[in-house]
Order: sequence, then structure tokens, then C-alpha cells
Amino acid sequence: MEPDRGIYFDHVAAAPLLPEVVDAMIPFLKEDFGNPSSMHALGERCEEAIEQARLQTARLIHAGDPGEIVFTSCGTEANNFALKGIPLAYRDRGSHIIVSPVEHFSIMHAIRTLEKTGFQVTQLSVDRFGCVDPEEVERSITPQTVLVSIMHGNNEVGTLQPIAEIGKITREKGVLLHTDAVATVGNIPVDVEALRVDLMSLTANSFHGPKGAAALYVRKGVRVQPLLDGGIQEKGRRAGTENVPAIVGMGVAAEAAMGEMENRTRHIRALRDRLQEGLLERVPQVYALGHPTERLPNILSIAVEFVEGESMLLFLDMEGIRIASGSACISRSLKVSHVMLAMGIDAALAQGSLLFSLGKDNRVEEVDRVVEALPPIVQRLRDMSPLYRKAKQAGKT
Repeated sequence: MEPDRGIYFDHVAAAPLLPEVVDAMIPFLKEDFGNPSSMHALGERCEEAIEQARLQTARLIHAGDPGEIVFTSCGTEANNFALKGIPLAYRDRGSHIIVSPVEHFSIMHAIRTLEKTGFQVTQLSVDRFGCVDPEEVERSITPQTVLVSIMHGNNEVGTLQPIAEIGKITREKGVLLHTDAVATVGNIPVDVEALRVDLMSLTANSFHGPKGAAALYVRKGVRVQPLLDGGIQEKGRRAGTENVPAIVGMGVAAEAAMGEMENRTRHIRALRDRLQEGLLERVPQVYALGHPTERLPNILSIAVEFVEGESMLLFLDMEGIRIASGSACISRSLKVSHVMLAMGIDAALAQGSLLFSLGKDNRVEEVDRVVEALPPIVQRLRDMSPLYRKAKQAGKT
């Protein structure tokens, strides 16, 4: 019996596989099981499949050369590859790195490691929408700067960064630019040439591909120090036997995203707007987070006053509604989101955040069910909150 996944609004953590992705992967789980490095027919079939997926992935982000795609195991590895591989490869030029304070933990933790080994890191500021000022990027660049890393779209609040404008600055300054585009690639049009990026992280499970397949785009001519020592896979840039089924699935998912993106985006944005309008209308003292217009079409992040996000999440889960209370990488830590704190959101309000991320298979009826289910949950939890009762008595509700 197939398990009931309920109403699934957590696509930023993982999207369900497309049927054609599963169909493409199965032969490489069964009869085409060879090692791509083997010099016989079984190995050659796997190698050819990987190169086809490399071409499909390159087309999705408008990379000029499929060889600029380096497959990795996940977005975290791709981010670490860029954040550590570039400074190590260009250490003769300098030891200064610039990042934003709203990056994924795979960036934030990587720079801590780099700082311990002698690199200097500048963390920029963001405005109340979580957006970086390109002028601050320009002011922060020094003769020692070797890398700027600013995410393309935030996975918690959906805000899109002005990467093309930042890319113009870094190109003029001769500094390399990396962007974490895990949340954007496959969900909105992405063009590495238009954005002027030198490196870009992306992952298959963000656009209905399998977990275990991701990539780092490395612009032709850019050197990067490998993180893994071993064989000569990925042209010597990433050692280790390739996850052939997952890479094949990533290629097929990339091709599907290219063909369906316009229709997907139109459908998902309409659902997101309906959800936001319904929740803000029916739940008092709830706030939409992130930029009002420059944001991903599939993400709605809200903060509810006087209630903890985890409590709402658990009650919704009992109703068969699957959402998140922030990044999947920190949801079990029960910590306040560093993204929201950087945006200047009060820690108590940030604790009451919910993250809805919609997908192409979601329906209007599901949105309406969430709008119906959340208000009584919020009221029930507020009635148990001494902070809410105190605010109510003071006339602040």
C-alpha cells in the first residue's frame, strides 16, 4: 500500500520524482550497472549516459560548455567545493573572501573552517527583505579578495539577490563570483552568462530529480582545488565512482524543467499568492517575510506572533499537511534562523516562522485546506501562551 504523503508543501527540501526520471534511472539500477571508468561496453554505456546528463544540465543553466558541469553528491558538497576549492587554488592572489549573512549553512560553516586556516572573511549586511546591496559588495572588495559568494535565491524567505549587478562588479574587479542557486535552478530561468557568475551550485532534488545528484558549474578557465583525492573522474576535479542512476535522473529532470518552466511558474505563483492572501486575511498578526516582488514564485515564508513554528508544524502534520519551519538543515535543531536574525526580525517572532514551498502538482483545493486548517491551530496555541494573554490584556493583539 502506497503511503499517504498528504498535502505536501515542502518542495524546497525535496521534490517528488517525475515518472520519466524514475523510468530513466531504472536501467542503471539493473542491467546497466557498470562503472563509467571501466573500458568495456557496460562501462561505456554508463559513461555515455553521464555525458548526456552533463549536456542536459548545462543547457538548463545556459552553460556554454558541458565540461563546465562537475557532478557532486549534493548542494552542500557543491558549495564546499566552491568555497574551499577556489581560495586554495588562488591563495597566491590573496586570502580574502566575501559572503552574505543569509547563506546556507554549507557556506557559513565552510567559511569558519577557512578562517581557522588563515583566510579573512567579510560578512555583508542585508536589508529587512534579506537583500544584499551591490554597492557594499564593491566597497568590501580589496586587492586580497579572491572570491565573493552570494546566494541567488534564499531557501528560507525566497528573496532573490541582484546577482547580475554583483557579477558586473566582480568581473570588473577581477574577482571570482560563486552563487548558491540550489533554490532557483529549475524553478526560475537561470543563465550563468547573463548573471556573470564564475561558479554556481545546483541540485537535482530541487527540480523533481533524485537526491544524491548535484553539480557545481565552473566557468571555463577557472581553477578549483579538488576536495577529494583519488581517481580522475570529472576530469580530475572530483574523485570517486559516479552515482550513475542519480546523475541520469538529474539530466532528465533538467530537460523537463526547461520544457515546463513557464507553465510551472505561472501555476505555482498563483497558488502561492492565493495562500498568502488567505493566511494574511484569516490569521491576525501574521507577517509575510522576504522581498514582496523579487522572490521565488514557489516560496511563502510567514511569521506568526505569540506562537512557535514547531508547534504549528506538528499540528499541521497531524492534519496531513507537510511543511517546514525553516531550512531543512536546521529544522531539528530548534534554533532561531540566522537568516531572519540577519534581516532584523525579532528572535521571538522568528521562532514563529513557517515555510511553505509549493510544487507543480499542488492544487487550489490543497491551498484552501491549509487556509482553513491553520487559523484554529494558531488560536489554540495562542490561548495556551502566557505571552499572548499578557499582550491581550495590554490591548496589543
